[in-house]
Amino acid sequence: MSQKQLKEAFISNLNGTSLLEISAGLSLPPLCLLCRGLLLILYYLHRGKPVSSRTYSLLLDFLVLVSPLVFACTVLSPIIFFIPVILAAFCAAIFSKIYSQTKREARAPLGQIVKEFQKACLDPECIPAITVFRVYVNVLTSISILAVDFPQYPRRYAKAETYGTGAMDLGVGAFIFGNALVCPEVRQKPHRTQPRFSSLARQVFSVWPLIALGVGRLLSVKSIEYHEHTSEYGVHWNFFFTLALVRLAASLLLAIFPKHKAWLVALAVAVLYQLLLS
Repeated sequence: MSQKQLKEAFISNLNGTSLLEISAGLSLPPLCLLCRGLLLILYYLHRGKPVSSRTYSLLLDFLVLVSPLVFACTVLSPIIFFIPVILAAFCAAIFSKIYSQTKREARAPLGQIVKEFQKACLDPECIPAITVFRVYVNVLTSISILAVDFPQYPRRYAKAETYGTGAMDLGVGAFIFGNALVCPEVRQKPHRTQPRFSSLARQVFSVWPLIALGVGRLLSVKSIEYHEHTSEYGVHWNFFFTLALVRLAASLLLAIFPKHKAWLVALAVAVLYQLLLS
């Protein structure tokens, strides 16, 4: 077989993996985030000040937030179900250390500290959970895109050819969902009234980076004769074009139908899509 045929065989006949394994992988980002927070608290208790060095902060973030995901998607994938247990045990050990230290030093009882924490208010204009979700979607997407062409990345995590669910299949939906959370229609103030198709007109001009990236990828793939998976997007289509089309289609639907009826439109689209798949 030629080199091109070997590469095509490497990305063909993929059926994905189980939802249980994907769920085990999805439990890692929250655990990594919890581990980072507990380590920062422990550092503050020992040093009396937060981490001030940008170098140490960046190193901590990479080791705790990114490295476990890289290893879980590559060399540690055979033991993916044990990684969340190990991280949870590590977090429990750090929490126990923090609890024992604060119990010795804190003047206020733990119940009072918890009540004061519950009364804390966040900025309503910025929801940290959405930011964290979008960051992790981008991190996992970057890891998968860079690793999928190497044998260390399990074939079951790649996109399924026809039916099935791979980790990268979930990434496609998560990417679109993350963009929908911060789209202009969602962030628009309730009391502001704008022309119905003004948002659609803005979206037409705002998707040009996606179209440019899609055209650039298309030209580069054709020019270097990179192996193409035609069952994935076809001959000339790619994910950047999909993002641009979904963004325009969503703005068009929201311009035609009332926003408070958007859930009905979403339900109808989901049912129609499932019928087409069946």
